[in-house]
Amino acid sequence: MQLITYDQVKSKIIEIRDQKVILDNNVAELYGVEVKRINEAVRRNPNKFPEGYLIELTSDEWGRVRSQIAT
Repeated sequence: MQLITYDQVKSKIIEIRDQKVILDNNVAELYGVEVKRINEAVRRNPNKFPEGYLIELTSDEWGRVRSQIAT
């Protein structure tokens, strides 16, 4: 198993609603798993994640994220 470096994590952080976040697809990439596995783990273990830990993007926010990724 390869360690995840600070720089790898830092490069995935974006800011949404004045919060620093990492998208589920980036978490999956860091851990080398499919996105659906990350989402399954979150669904199956809700008490491991504090209130407000997870946010769902609005369509407007997702559009802005997509445009950031494209550039």
